Amino acid sequence: MPLIVLHIPHSSTIIPPDIRDQFIVTEKELDDEIRLMTDHFTDELFVSDDLKSHSIIFPISRICVDPERFVDDELESMSKRGMGVIYTHSHEGSRIRRDLSGTERQRLLDEYYYPHHERLETMVGEKLKKEGKCLIIDCHSFPSKVLPYEFDQSEDRPDICIGTDEFHTPQWLTEICVSLFESYGLTTAINRPFSGSLVPRRYYSSSKDVLSVMIEVNRKLYMDEGSANKNENFGNIQKSLKDVLESLQNECHCGYKQNYSLSENSQIGNAGS
Repeated sequence: MPLIVLHIPHSSTIIPPDIRDQFIVTEKELDDEIRLMTDHFTDELFVSDDLKSHSIIFPISRICVDPERFVDDELESMSKRGMGVIYTHSHEGSRIRRDLSGTERQRLLDEYYYPHHERLETMVGEKLKKEGKCLIIDCHSFPSKVLPYEFDQSEDRPDICIGTDEFHTPQWLTEICVSLFESYGLTTAINRPFSGSLVPRRYYSSSKDVLSVMIEVNRKLYMDEGSANKNENFGNIQKSLKDVLESLQNECHCGYKQNYSLSENSQIGNAGS
């Protein structure tokens, strides 16, 4: 049984019809926002046949509810930009959603946010029970050109961003990820332009048996960002990710014994999420 859990929070483009009236922009404006903010095709890039049943995929667009944000806006840095758990503003800072009542907000959390995290926590618990450990891969992509909402405004963007957590991402795991991606000729950066990696609250900073690493793929590698269609390199990137995940799976099963050295070309930094 694979000990990997794929967490895919931002691949959906779906706006449920019953909440469309919350958004105060035109269809075109909303479509453009979804095109820019969606981690397109990450539910295909990362998910091979043997990992389909080990994937937790958020069912609606992050524009509606973002499962990678803290519910409490006081704890969520992106809430200051109108992009907390319930987005009110666009990637460029303009208003896209009307004020919601407390009831409307709670309904969104109860219907989408909490069930998603319960599914993730349950699957991680099953891995721990059967395997003794679990590796969460937080699966994302990012635009090739920086967007106004991002904390890191550097125009120099890697092919692959590897996000880490101080407690749940040991150095060997970071080094393996860098080594594997660079073996495919892909440039890497650690925690740049985005940082961190999700862990269910139940295990956060308490269980060393729960490992987590975020893998973000530069969208220019696999899609046309203007049309949001796959490009001719999609299959190559998909295969590279499959090989990387298989290698990580094998390393975890082998007991983390291999040693890797960070390439001199790897870039280590910090950024917002």
